[in-house]
Amino acid sequence: MAQQATPVRTARLGRTLGPGPTTVSGAVLLLPGGQEVSDRRPSPLLATASVHALGRRLVRAGRAEGLAAHVVHYRYRGWNGSEEHLARDAAWAVDEVVRRYGDVPVCLAGVDMGGRAALRAGGHEAVSSVVAIAPWLPEDDVAASPEPVKQLVRRQVLIVHGTNDARTDPELSFRFAARAKKANREVCRFEVHADGHGLRQYRDEVAALATDFMMGTLFGRALSRPVQDALAAPPPLGLRMPLAAGFGKSLSW
Repeated sequence: MAQQATPVRTARLGRTLGPGPTTVSGAVLLLPGGQEVSDRRPSPLLATASVHALGRRLVRAGRAEGLAAHVVHYRYRGWNGSEEHLARDAAWAVDEVVRRYGDVPVCLAGVDMGGRAALRAGGHEAVSSVVAIAPWLPEDDVAASPEPVKQLVRRQVLIVHGTNDARTDPELSFRFAARAKKANREVCRFEVHADGHGLRQYRDEVAALATDFMMGTLFGRALSRPVQDALAAPPPLGLRMPLAAGFGKSLSW
């Protein structure tokens, strides 16, 4: 009996979040978390839960501007070492956005391991900005090459991390941001004091910050003063910018 070939796994884009715009003028790709090593398929519901609320917030803000938002569904749960599966799927997703919508600016917005994927895939020529929320980044290892940053040149980059994150080390995202800032001035990082990995205490403030950044980098809206200050400040000030309680209440999109 002939042996059946193993189906080739493919990444895919989820449906457009919310009502799709008539004309797309910008896109945000939402990259869920993952695992360091796993060849299992992601669970669709569990994998996307971490980014759906943020995606809905972004869509409401950008609908009038022509924003299309999609969740990226990975082939594998794991990053898987040199395979870099999540980053490769993120890059594929940007190609797919270009194929569907043409030459529109793209924001990659990832959480946890998806944050690392967003930063790594940020060098795609269609990407104008990257948002990494509580990103998982590897420990510094003298035997391995450091996490690359040169791909982020000419991109605007926002990193957000809770100071009490027990799952992904906020000090590693600070070190990454410091190296990235040397190659690219358009990097800022906000710290959410006393919040953990899920940033549940300041969920609304984090969503407002990401929305403000996306609206500015994709559609040319004026960035809020805290973001402007963080981008302009020299290290370490602009990389340890505190996210104020109530951020975003006075902003309108």
